Amino acid sequence: MKAKILDGKSVASKIRNRIKEIIEKDFKPKNFQPGLVAIIVGENPASKIYVSSKAKACNEAGILSKVIELPESTSQHELIKIIKQLNVDPKFQGILVQQPLPHHINQESINETINPEKDVDGFHPMNMGKLLLGESGFIPCTPLGIVKLLNEYGIKLKGMDIVVIGRSNIVGKPLAALLMQKNESTNATVTICHSATKDIEKYTKDADIVIAALGKPEFLNSKMIRENSIIVDVGINRVEDVNSQKGYKIIGDVKFDEVAEKAAYITPVPGGIGPMTISMLLYNTLIASSKFYGIDINV
Repeated sequence: MKAKILDGKSVASKIRNRIKEIIEKDFKPKNFQPGLVAIIVGENPASKIYVSSKAKACNEAGILSKVIELPESTSQHELIKIIKQLNVDPKFQGILVQQPLPHHINQESINETINPEKDVDGFHPMNMGKLLLGESGFIPCTPLGIVKLLNEYGIKLKGMDIVVIGRSNIVGKPLAALLMQKNESTNATVTICHSATKDIEKYTKDADIVIAALGKPEFLNSKMIRENSIIVDVGINRVEDVNSQKGYKIIGDVKFDEVAEKAAYITPVPGGIGPMTISMLLYNTLIASSKFYGIDINV
């Protein structure tokens, strides 16, 4: 393998340690503590594991963490009522509602109910709008984690041709908006490819960076990229594996082994973007808390 690994796990650990230092130094002496509450509706196993990982990371960093588990039958009205109560709860400066939600609950209505100042997932229309306008607001965690990881490895994005495969509201759209921002850490030329793109390979073969975020196992192969490009794999796909005790394994949207022979940098799955997403959630919670308590911090 010639590609250098973009180790999201180690970078995320570094960020979480820095967050812990700030809480110890700037919050605890004043008897303040950042707080994050997560709401999960239903019995989705992947969601439960993810929320548990978030709660564990919060506890390790010194962030007050609470998980509210609701049954699948919870109505949209009931969920909105709970969110409105949390909007005015001073213990929690960050609120997230784990996706996906049951089909009878409208995701956009839920996003709009969360106080934008507590919207640490960055999905409220106000925060999405601020991102598009280049104004200060909460940036969705996965896009922010991708940029932070690339920056950590000294990869300058200014003027780079970047292809994002996927146009979800969670990753693809906000990531494109973030990458094109006119500042020192981004300022790239961005192309979005999706299910209606006629010839994705035409775009990916010319790209300096390809970011795969479409949710299709091993979609991106070595024939689709150019030599020495940078590959970011956002996919987290559970596929059957008879050789595993669990009966499955987690793989990304990239054919890792063959693409790693051609690329200059690549993110692994797991251990790449996943840990960065969680660390950015903690980062956003810290920012929300610092504003709530009026504390100046330098992350």
